[in-house]
Amino acid sequence: MRCRSSLIVALTLLHIHLFFPFVLPFVAYPSGPHAEVTGACDVSGSGGDAVVVRREEYDEGRILDITHRYREDMPAWETPDGLGRFLSLSQSVQNGSVMSFSELKIPVHTGTHVDAPGHVFLHYFEAGFDVDTLDLHVLNGAALLVDVPRDKNITAEVMKSLNIPRGVRRVLFRTLNTDRKLMWKREFDSSYVGFMKDGAQWLVDNTDVKLVGVDYLSVAAYDDLIPAHLVFLESREIILVRQLDASLSNEKPGMQVTFSMGVESRETK
Repeated sequence: MRCRSSLIVALTLLHIHLFFPFVLPFVAYPSGPHAEVTGACDVSGSGGDAVVVRREEYDEGRILDITHRYREDMPAWETPDGLGRFLSLSQSVQNGSVMSFSELKIPVHTGTHVDAPGHVFLHYFEAGFDVDTLDLHVLNGAALLVDVPRDKNITAEVMKSLNIPRGVRRVLFRTLNTDRKLMWKREFDSSYVGFMKDGAQWLVDNTDVKLVGVDYLSVAAYDDLIPAHLVFLESREIILVRQLDASLSNEKPGMQVTFSMGVESRETK
């Protein structure tokens, strides 16, 4: 039986970066979790002149990386403790090894990721509908960034009020989650904004949207978790992208371009 992987390599507004954005908490990487996300980090060798600049903006702001860098204090589902330690450095040039080698252990629904149809449907799971069955044409192209009313979950009423034009295939939903900086808080917060079942159904029935992007751990509201997922994933046509970075807060609502790609894996769930 094939299992589901949902890690996403990168999601940007205008470009794809083929890397995992980790913050590394080990001596061999002194920038570690103490470095500012967009600041310069000294990772110099014996010469003391090598400097890495970590950033989410490229090409004078035309390219924005809106994935989340993996952190030990990144929020995780239904726990106050965050992700915790996920990376070990088994070999290091600082310790005399000929190379540095890291080992990663992490749930695949961590950080910016996509959902496979088999995530909530047993028959899709058993049939092998992994992330490698998702349509790359849907994952790449023009997307509409919308601001969701800040005082409620995404219901049918809210969806109707957004006036998403027919023909728009990808929508990134910016919500109160971004304003509250929930992705930067260690403790899971069940009061996050997400889709209710009727909001998901309205999107399916009344729009041409095939990619739904949100700014916290789940596309669906906590109180309608499974029902909303079932609506979205039943047709196998809609791709859900979770945990987009708060970098979205710097962009005005309107059309953008997204490039994203899932990691193909048949051995993880």
